[in-house]
Amino acid sequence: MNILLINHYAGGAIHGMEYRPYFMAKRWVEMGHKVTIVASSFSHLRTKNPDMQGKKYKEEEIDGIRHCWIRGNAYEGNGVARIRNMLSFLKGLYSHKKQLASPEAPDVVIASSTYPLDIYPARKIAKKYNAMLIYEVHDLWPLSPIELGGMSPKHPYIRLMQKAENDCCRYSDYVVSLLPCSKEHFVEHGMAPEKFVCIPNGIVKKDWEAPFHTPPVYHEKLSQYKQQGFFLVGYTGAHGIANALDSYVEAGQKLAGKPIKLIAVGQGPERDRLMEKVKELHVEENVEFLPAVKRGEVPELLSQFDALYVGLQRQPLFRFGVSPNKLMDYMMAGKPVIFAIEAGNDMVAEADCGISIPPEDSESIARAAVTLSETSEEGRKAMGERGHRFILENYEYDVLAKRFADVFQMPH
Repeated sequence: MNILLINHYAGGAIHGMEYRPYFMAKRWVEMGHKVTIVASSFSHLRTKNPDMQGKKYKEEEIDGIRHCWIRGNAYEGNGVARIRNMLSFLKGLYSHKKQLASPEAPDVVIASSTYPLDIYPARKIAKKYNAMLIYEVHDLWPLSPIELGGMSPKHPYIRLMQKAENDCCRYSDYVVSLLPCSKEHFVEHGMAPEKFVCIPNGIVKKDWEAPFHTPPVYHEKLSQYKQQGFFLVGYTGAHGIANALDSYVEAGQKLAGKPIKLIAVGQGPERDRLMEKVKELHVEENVEFLPAVKRGEVPELLSQFDALYVGLQRQPLFRFGVSPNKLMDYMMAGKPVIFAIEAGNDMVAEADCGISIPPEDSESIARAAVTLSETSEEGRKAMGERGHRFILENYEYDVLAKRFADVFQMPH
C-alpha cells in the first residue's frame, strides 16, 4: 500500500521529536508498504530542522521513507508567527498536492497534525485518489486551548478549530486516537462509534537492549546510598508546573527519620525553586535533585532505583486518558511504580505493577514509598516484571504499527 502521512511536526532519527510518525513509517516500510511523510520545514519540537536551501518544497529519502518538506517560517511560543507557520503548511499541502501523491497515488491518507485543519487538504487528496482517510488524534483541539489555555469557546480561532474537529469526525473513514478514553468525545462531535480505534504512544524495544556504561550514570552516588540502607525512589524527566513535584518534595517531611530517599533527575523551569524548597523544609536527608542525564542513559539510571514515581497536576483533560512516555520507561525498567495521576485510565492498575494514589498528595506519596520499601524484594520484582511484560505486549512500536496497519485493511 501507498501511505501518505501528513504531520506538521514530524521528525525522526535525524531531526528529533516528534518521533511517532517516523517509528510507525519505518515499520510500515519493513512490512512492504511505501510511505511518504509530509511535514513543515520548521518545528519548535525538533533538535534539527531540514535545510531547505531556499526552496519552498523539498524531497528526500530517510531510512526508506520518502520525506516531503514544505517551507515554514520560524517562530517562538504560540503567537502570530506560529499561526503563520500553520497557514504556510496548509497552503503548501494544496500547492504541492500533485507532487505529494506521485509517483504513485496513495491508498491511505492520514491527517495527523496536532491541530485538525489538515483534514481539508487531506480529504481533497483522499477523494481524488479514492483513498482511505484517517484522522489521527494527538491532543484534543480545540478542547486543549480552552481547558488548558483558558480561551473562550466563542473565540473565532476556537470556532474554526471546532468546525475542523467536527469535520474530521464526519469525513474520516477512521479516527485513530492516542487517548484511550476519548471515543465518546468524538461520537458527540459526529463520529460513528465503529470508526474509533485507540493506538497510543509506545516504546522501542531496541532502546532497552544497549549495554550499560561501566559504571552506569550516577552509580557511585546511588550505590553509596544503598550501602547506607536507603530505599531509593526515583523520578526522571521534566521539572515543570504540570509535573506536580511540590508534593514529591513535601513527602520528604513525612519520611523524616526513615531510610527512604526521593530523588528527582532532570531539568526544567521549576527545578531551582524546588531545590530551594528542599532547603526551606529541611528535607535534604530524604529528598535530592540531580542534573539531567542523556536519553541513552535513562535505562541504566532507572535500573538503579528500587521504585519509580510519576505524577501530574489534576487536569480535566486527563479524563480522556493518558499514556506518558515516562511511565512506559518506568515499566520497561521492571520497577514498581507510584502512579499519582487522576485520569480516565490507569496503566499501573491494569498491569498490577505498583501503587496508584491521588495526585498532588504528599501523604499518599510517603505512604506508598513506605509500603514498597516494606514489600519483599521478590514482591517488588514480580510487580516490575508484570509492568515490563505489559508494555512489551501492548505498547512496543512493532505491536502498535501492526495494529495501525490492520486499520488500512478495513472497509471504507
